[in-house]
Amino acid sequence: MEGKSDITAMWIKKHSLLYTGATRHPFILNIRDGSIDISSFKRWLAQDYIFVRAFVPFIASILVKAWKESDVSSDIDLILSGMAALNDEIAWFKKEALKWGVALNSVVPHKANVDYCRFLESLMNPDVEYTLAITAFWAIETVYQESFAHCLEDGSKTPEELKETCQRWGNEGFGQYCSSLQNITNRRLEKASDDMFSKAEVILIRVLEHEVEFWNMSRGTI
Repeated sequence: MEGKSDITAMWIKKHSLLYTGATRHPFILNIRDGSIDISSFKRWLAQDYIFVRAFVPFIASILVKAWKESDVSSDIDLILSGMAALNDEIAWFKKEALKWGVALNSVVPHKANVDYCRFLESLMNPDVEYTLAITAFWAIETVYQESFAHCLEDGSKTPEELKETCQRWGNEGFGQYCSSLQNITNRRLEKASDDMFSKAEVILIRVLEHEVEFWNMSRGTI
């Protein structure tokens, strides 16, 4: 299929409305313009902590899939680096929760969060191919990078107390990491069958939909 080498960029363009909804959601725009309701931020913090803990076994499953299916050994190194970073990320969530007075041990996962975590769990099935799992991984990480980087751009009025949060995912190094995941995804899609290709596009759409719902939940609109 012609143009597969840059298919992720084509997909983003094709689904630009949904992609913009995920990466320029009102929750993010409220952080950027300084109007964020701190209760919304605290809700996001608590729910995302739950999500990140579910993200650990998801990445572990991708590591196994890469070991079995990838023909490029550096894939494992990149995925492993992402998994290792989650230990620090979970510690960061605990520190932030303490700072904001959020009791993580009593947080009840919201339906949007439960649904997203179940989606991740479905991709952990051994029958789900590496190409599909890595597509989801790239999309999930990229939404956060694009969203929080927007809060650090010139002209933003992000509150000082939220800049560390934005820097965590909006920094240049994380952006390079997401680009590397995108390169893997594109490489896998170049060799994918038409059926796999279509399934991977659906995975991207599902991720973007879940991300929008997660932001909606954080903002208190659902």
